[in-house]
Amino acid sequence: MTAVPTIPGKVAVVSGGSRGLGRVLVERLLGDGWRVATFSRTTSDFIDQTTVAEERNFWWRQADLEESQSLVEFVSAVVQRFQRIDLLINNAGVLHQELLLTMSAKKINSLIASNLVAPITLARACAKQMSRQDGGIVINVSSINAIRGYRGVAVYSAAKAGLDGFSRSLARELGALNIRVNSVVPGFFDTGMTARVTSDNRDRIGRRTPLGRLADIREIADATLFLCSPAASFITGQTIVVDGGITC
Repeated sequence: MTAVPTIPGKVAVVSGGSRGLGRVLVERLLGDGWRVATFSRTTSDFIDQTTVAEERNFWWRQADLEESQSLVEFVSAVVQRFQRIDLLINNAGVLHQELLLTMSAKKINSLIASNLVAPITLARACAKQMSRQDGGIVINVSSINAIRGYRGVAVYSAAKAGLDGFSRSLARELGALNIRVNSVVPGFFDTGMTARVTSDNRDRIGRRTPLGRLADIREIADATLFLCSPAASFITGQTIVVDGGITC
Protein backbone atom coordinates (compact mmCIF):
# COMPACT_ATOMS: atom_id res chain seq x y z
CA MET A 1 0.00 0.00 0.00
CA THR A 2 1.12 3.58 -0.70
CA ALA A 3 1.35 5.46 2.58
CA VAL A 4 1.00 9.19 2.88
CA PRO A 5 3.83 10.39 5.16
CA THR A 6 2.93 11.92 8.49
CA ILE A 7 2.98 15.71 8.03
CA PRO A 8 2.18 17.55 11.28
CA GLY A 9 -0.66 19.97 10.85
CA LYS A 10 -1.71 18.91 7.36
CA VAL A 11 -5.48 19.00 6.79
CA ALA A 12 -7.46 16.94 4.29
CA VAL A 13 -11.03 17.48 3.14
CA VAL A 14 -12.77 14.36 1.82
CA SER A 15 -16.28 14.68 0.46
CA GLY A 16 -18.62 11.78 1.16
CA GLY A 17 -16.47 10.24 3.87
CA SER A 18 -19.16 8.24 5.65
CA ARG A 19 -18.94 5.08 3.54
CA GLY A 20 -17.34 3.37 0.57
CA LEU A 21 -14.16 4.81 -0.91
CA GLY A 22 -14.56 8.01 1.12
CA ARG A 23 -14.53 6.05 4.36
CA VAL A 24 -11.40 4.13 3.33
CA LEU A 25 -9.65 7.37 2.43
CA VAL A 26 -10.61 8.97 5.74
CA GLU A 27 -9.30 5.96 7.67
CA ARG A 28 -6.04 5.86 5.73
CA LEU A 29 -5.39 9.57 6.01
CA LEU A 30 -6.05 9.58 9.76
CA GLY A 31 -3.76 6.59 10.12
CA ASP A 32 -1.02 8.49 8.30
CA GLY A 33 -1.23 11.50 10.60
CA TRP A 34 -3.51 13.87 8.71
CA ARG A 35 -6.32 15.85 10.27
CA VAL A 36 -9.44 15.08 8.26
CA ALA A 37 -12.74 16.88 7.70
CA THR A 38 -15.59 15.28 5.82
CA PHE A 39 -19.27 15.70 5.14
CA SER A 40 -22.21 13.63 4.01
CA ARG A 41 -25.98 14.03 3.92
CA THR A 42 -26.40 11.77 6.96
CA THR A 43 -24.14 10.44 9.67
CA SER A 44 -23.20 6.78 10.12
CA ASP A 45 -21.80 4.46 12.77
CA PHE A 46 -18.35 5.02 11.28
CA ILE A 47 -18.68 8.79 11.58
CA ASP A 48 -19.98 8.59 15.15
CA GLN A 49 -17.23 6.20 16.25
CA THR A 50 -14.44 8.14 14.54
CA THR A 51 -15.64 11.43 16.02
CA VAL A 52 -15.14 9.92 19.49
CA ALA A 53 -11.90 8.05 18.74
CA GLU A 54 -10.25 10.91 16.81
CA GLU A 55 -11.76 13.91 18.56
CA ARG A 56 -8.84 16.25 17.83
CA ASN A 57 -8.07 15.11 14.30
CA PHE A 58 -11.46 14.35 12.74
CA TRP A 59 -14.48 16.52 12.07
CA TRP A 60 -17.79 15.78 10.32
CA ARG A 61 -20.60 18.08 9.30
CA GLN A 62 -23.84 17.54 7.43
CA ALA A 63 -23.90 19.00 3.91
CA ASP A 64 -25.66 18.27 0.63
CA LEU A 65 -23.99 18.14 -2.79
CA GLU A 66 -26.97 19.88 -4.35
CA GLU A 67 -26.82 22.82 -1.94
CA SER A 68 -23.80 24.89 -2.98
CA GLN A 69 -24.08 27.25 -0.03
CA SER A 70 -23.83 24.36 2.43
CA LEU A 71 -20.57 23.31 0.75
CA VAL A 72 -19.11 26.81 0.96
CA GLU A 73 -20.13 27.03 4.61
CA PHE A 74 -18.56 23.62 5.27
CA VAL A 75 -15.19 24.73 3.86
CA SER A 76 -15.32 27.94 5.91
CA ALA A 77 -16.01 25.88 9.04
CA VAL A 78 -13.06 23.58 8.27
CA VAL A 79 -10.72 26.57 8.02
CA GLN A 80 -12.10 27.98 11.26
CA ARG A 81 -11.51 24.68 13.03
CA PHE A 82 -8.17 23.58 11.54
CA GLN A 83 -6.79 26.93 10.21
CA ARG A 84 -5.78 25.46 6.82
CA ILE A 85 -6.63 23.04 4.01
CA ASP A 86 -3.85 21.12 2.25
CA LEU A 87 -5.79 18.45 0.38
CA LEU A 88 -9.22 18.16 -1.19
CA ILE A 89 -10.48 14.80 -2.42
CA ASN A 90 -13.71 15.28 -4.36
CA ASN A 91 -14.96 11.77 -3.76
CA ALA A 92 -18.72 12.14 -3.27
CA GLY A 93 -20.99 11.49 -6.23
CA VAL A 94 -24.44 10.24 -7.17
CA LEU A 95 -25.11 7.50 -9.74
CA HIS A 96 -28.55 7.15 -11.28
CA GLN A 97 -29.20 4.75 -14.15
CA GLU A 98 -32.00 5.66 -16.54
CA LEU A 99 -32.38 6.23 -20.25
CA LEU A 100 -32.09 9.89 -21.20
CA LEU A 101 -35.41 9.90 -23.05
CA THR A 102 -37.30 8.95 -19.89
CA MET A 103 -35.28 11.03 -17.42
CA SER A 104 -36.93 14.12 -15.97
CA ALA A 105 -35.32 17.54 -16.25
CA LYS A 106 -35.22 17.65 -12.45
CA LYS A 107 -33.17 14.45 -12.27
CA ILE A 108 -30.80 15.68 -15.00
CA ASN A 109 -30.18 18.91 -13.10
CA SER A 110 -29.71 16.95 -9.87
CA LEU A 111 -27.06 14.67 -11.39
CA ILE A 112 -25.13 17.57 -12.91
CA ALA A 113 -25.32 19.49 -9.63
CA SER A 114 -24.07 16.56 -7.55
CA ASN A 115 -21.37 15.24 -9.87
CA LEU A 116 -20.00 18.39 -11.49
CA VAL A 117 -21.17 21.64 -9.90
CA ALA A 118 -20.50 20.42 -6.33
CA PRO A 119 -16.86 19.38 -6.99
CA ILE A 120 -16.26 22.68 -8.78
CA THR A 121 -17.72 24.58 -5.82
CA LEU A 122 -15.57 22.68 -3.32
CA ALA A 123 -12.42 23.05 -5.43
CA ARG A 124 -12.98 26.80 -5.72
CA ALA A 125 -13.50 27.25 -1.98
CA CYS A 126 -10.57 25.03 -0.97
CA ALA A 127 -8.19 26.45 -3.59
CA LYS A 128 -8.83 29.95 -2.28
CA GLN A 129 -7.56 28.82 1.11
CA MET A 130 -4.63 26.87 -0.41
CA SER A 131 -3.58 30.00 -2.33
CA ARG A 132 -3.06 31.78 1.00
CA GLN A 133 -0.73 29.02 2.17
CA ASP A 134 2.19 27.24 0.48
CA GLY A 135 0.01 25.34 -2.00
CA GLY A 136 -2.10 22.21 -1.88
CA ILE A 137 -3.57 19.26 -3.74
CA VAL A 138 -6.94 18.65 -5.40
CA ILE A 139 -7.96 15.13 -6.41
CA ASN A 140 -11.18 14.65 -8.36
CA VAL A 141 -12.62 11.13 -8.36
CA SER A 142 -14.10 10.53 -11.78
CA SER A 143 -15.39 7.32 -13.44
CA ILE A 144 -14.66 5.11 -16.42
CA ASN A 145 -18.09 6.20 -17.63
CA ALA A 146 -16.29 9.43 -18.59
CA ILE A 147 -14.15 7.63 -21.17
CA ARG A 148 -16.32 4.71 -22.30
CA GLY A 149 -20.02 4.81 -23.11
CA TYR A 150 -22.50 2.68 -21.16
CA ARG A 151 -26.23 2.48 -21.62
CA GLY A 152 -28.35 4.34 -19.07
CA VAL A 153 -25.69 6.63 -17.62
CA ALA A 154 -25.41 9.38 -20.26
CA VAL A 155 -25.92 12.28 -17.84
CA TYR A 156 -23.65 10.81 -15.16
CA SER A 157 -21.02 10.19 -17.85
CA ALA A 158 -21.30 13.77 -19.09
CA ALA A 159 -20.78 15.12 -15.58
CA LYS A 160 -17.73 12.93 -14.94
CA ALA A 161 -16.21 13.79 -18.33
CA GLY A 162 -16.72 17.44 -17.42
CA LEU A 163 -14.94 16.81 -14.13
CA ASP A 164 -11.90 15.43 -15.95
CA GLY A 165 -11.79 18.45 -18.24
CA PHE A 166 -12.16 20.72 -15.24
CA SER A 167 -9.18 19.02 -13.58
CA ARG A 168 -6.90 19.62 -16.56
CA SER A 169 -7.81 23.27 -16.95
CA LEU A 170 -7.68 23.93 -13.21
CA ALA A 171 -4.19 22.43 -13.07
CA ARG A 172 -3.13 25.09 -15.59
CA GLU A 173 -4.72 27.86 -13.54
CA LEU A 174 -3.37 26.80 -10.14
CA GLY A 175 0.09 25.48 -10.98
CA ALA A 176 1.73 28.84 -10.32
CA LEU A 177 0.25 28.73 -6.82
CA ASN A 178 1.86 25.32 -6.16
CA ILE A 179 -1.53 23.61 -6.21
CA ARG A 180 -1.61 20.27 -8.03
CA VAL A 181 -4.85 19.00 -9.58
CA ASN A 182 -5.44 15.47 -10.90
CA SER A 183 -8.28 13.05 -11.63
CA VAL A 184 -8.52 9.44 -10.52
CA VAL A 185 -10.71 7.32 -12.78
CA PRO A 186 -11.76 4.13 -10.99
CA GLY A 187 -12.97 1.09 -12.87
CA PHE A 188 -15.57 -1.23 -11.38
CA PHE A 189 -15.04 -1.93 -7.69
CA ASP A 190 -17.21 -3.03 -4.78
CA THR A 191 -19.00 -0.04 -3.26
CA GLY A 192 -22.51 1.17 -2.58
CA MET A 193 -22.81 2.35 -6.17
CA THR A 194 -22.21 -1.17 -7.52
CA ALA A 195 -24.21 -3.02 -4.87
CA ARG A 196 -27.06 -3.64 -7.31
CA VAL A 197 -24.85 -5.17 -9.99
CA THR A 198 -25.93 -8.78 -10.45
CA SER A 199 -23.49 -11.67 -10.14
CA ASP A 200 -23.90 -12.35 -13.87
CA ASN A 201 -22.93 -8.78 -14.70
CA ARG A 202 -20.00 -8.96 -12.30
CA ASP A 203 -18.78 -12.09 -14.07
CA ARG A 204 -19.22 -10.36 -17.42
CA ILE A 205 -17.22 -7.33 -16.24
CA GLY A 206 -14.48 -9.64 -14.97
CA ARG A 207 -14.25 -11.44 -18.31
CA ARG A 208 -13.96 -8.13 -20.17
CA THR A 209 -11.25 -6.84 -17.83
CA PRO A 210 -7.69 -7.84 -18.81
CA LEU A 211 -6.82 -8.49 -15.15
CA GLY A 212 -9.92 -10.68 -14.87
CA ARG A 213 -11.67 -9.13 -11.85
CA LEU A 214 -13.21 -6.07 -10.23
CA ALA A 215 -10.89 -3.81 -8.26
CA ASP A 216 -10.51 -4.02 -4.52
CA ILE A 217 -11.53 -0.69 -3.00
CA ARG A 218 -8.11 -0.44 -1.37
CA GLU A 219 -6.48 -0.43 -4.81
CA ILE A 220 -8.46 2.68 -5.74
CA ALA A 221 -7.45 4.27 -2.44
CA ASP A 222 -3.79 3.40 -3.11
CA ALA A 223 -3.80 5.26 -6.42
CA THR A 224 -5.58 8.24 -4.90
CA LEU A 225 -3.18 8.48 -1.97
CA PHE A 226 -0.19 8.14 -4.28
CA LEU A 227 -1.28 11.37 -5.98
CA CYS A 228 -1.40 13.01 -2.55
CA SER A 229 2.14 11.96 -1.68
CA PRO A 230 5.55 13.59 -2.25
CA ALA A 231 6.25 10.80 -4.77
CA ALA A 232 3.74 12.55 -7.07
CA SER A 233 5.11 16.06 -6.52
CA PHE A 234 5.61 16.68 -10.27
CA ILE A 235 2.29 15.20 -11.43
CA THR A 236 -0.53 17.59 -12.22
CA GLY A 237 -3.24 17.91 -14.84
CA GLN A 238 -3.35 14.14 -15.33
CA THR A 239 -6.15 11.59 -15.53
CA ILE A 240 -5.05 8.37 -13.81
CA VAL A 241 -7.18 5.40 -14.90
CA VAL A 242 -7.35 2.52 -12.37
CA ASP A 243 -9.55 -0.03 -14.12
CA GLY A 244 -7.63 -3.25 -14.62
CA GLY A 245 -7.39 -2.44 -18.32
CA ILE A 246 -11.09 -2.57 -19.20
CA THR A 247 -10.87 0.69 -21.18
CA CYS A 248 -7.65 -0.08 -23.03
